Amino acid sequence: MKRCTKASYGENDYVETVDIEDLHFSRNEAEEIRARLLEWYDQSRRDLPWRKPIAVGEDGSSETRAYEVWVSEMMLQQTRVQTVVDYYTRWMEKWPTIHHLALASIEEVNEMWAGLGYYRRARFLLEGAKKIVEGGDEFPRTASSLHTINGIGRYTAGAIASIAFGEAVPVVDGNVVRVISRLKAISENPKKSKIVQTFWRLAKQLVDPLRPGDFNQGVMELGATVCTPKSPSCAKCPISHQCRALSLSMMHESVQVVDYPLKVAKTKQRNEFCAVCVVEIIETGSQSDSRFLLVKRPDEGLLAGLWEFPSVSVDRDANLSFRRKALDKLLIQSFGLESEKSHEIVSRDDVGVYVHVFSHIRLTMYVELMVLHTTGGVDPLHTNEDGGSIIRKYVGSSTLPTLGLTSGVRQVYNMIEKFKQKGGESGLVNKRNKRREFRKA
Repeated sequence: MKRCTKASYGENDYVETVDIEDLHFSRNEAEEIRARLLEWYDQSRRDLPWRKPIAVGEDGSSETRAYEVWVSEMMLQQTRVQTVVDYYTRWMEKWPTIHHLALASIEEVNEMWAGLGYYRRARFLLEGAKKIVEGGDEFPRTASSLHTINGIGRYTAGAIASIAFGEAVPVVDGNVVRVISRLKAISENPKKSKIVQTFWRLAKQLVDPLRPGDFNQGVMELGATVCTPKSPSCAKCPISHQCRALSLSMMHESVQVVDYPLKVAKTKQRNEFCAVCVVEIIETGSQSDSRFLLVKRPDEGLLAGLWEFPSVSVDRDANLSFRRKALDKLLIQSFGLESEKSHEIVSRDDVGVYVHVFSHIRLTMYVELMVLHTTGGVDPLHTNEDGGSIIRKYVGSSTLPTLGLTSGVRQVYNMIEKFKQKGGESGLVNKRNKRREFRKA
């Protein structure tokens, strides 16, 4: 396997190739990088809540720091620092220790996490906390033991072990990959397994044995604030003299620092489509607000265990009639909605389309609103045998906006509210809409 760097000499191209297995940091090189980077980090690091100092000798200080690092690192995955700060602060106020978190429910955790996305991270945090606390053991103190906790990968294990417990182990994330790839001008695909292992090997050579946690944070801080993807501030970089990419860019016009690491095409998002029925229930004679039907997603898969409005997958070309039939089938089989003994369908309206983008999915949601009237406090919906596995709950209209809903569900609810506001001063759907006959599937 080779590392290739191209440079231009007039009309000729010069290509330098080096065996990537031979890449390494010499002892002197590593020591100089450590000294320069740590000096810079001490002076320039951002003031972040998970970096607050803990008094030496404070009871449980290492475990406290480990928990704080764990929570922050899980939140920071695929999320900007500015966004994480507020979430982290609220989280630590509610669950200041791993023991507090272990007593929480998944609903509470999901509500706190709402808006951060990648909800598996929240579930892993809760499951990991319960496993550690229920096992009666102290917080795992080494990267290898931390790696046995479900949801703690190699990177997170290294971060916790080095920052909280002083173990001289490396971390490799996107920032570290960018810094090392520029230091050594590595132009190979950084996603390939062998190249990934090369980054881990090189990162291990650099870790400062006396201050591993600060060094690892320093490399990540450098990548996040100075050695950035598109506009690196090389003049401000404390280790620019050791940077092979910068050296090559100064010698050859065809080479730029931003050429490293190699840009890899992102996996194309797949398109999915679904019909969403927001069911609003209004009780005749009641002074309370209306209620909305929410259903719980399966415990596995996308957005596992989270609450949403009833929905059903449809094809790209499904028209309104087909979508209605698909929703009718769901509502009849799961909730027995064809029975009119306990309710009356006041209105059913097509509200609009909302496109929600996940990292790997582009989900188009066709949203409709169905308003039901009930009498005497009767539950208008019952669960048929075919739909017995669906868990549901009713949430008042004044409560729903305060719940920890996913951003997609919240956007759908906002669409409904805007639609209702256009329908009349009452905030309800305009009752002049002619009642549409419910189709039996």
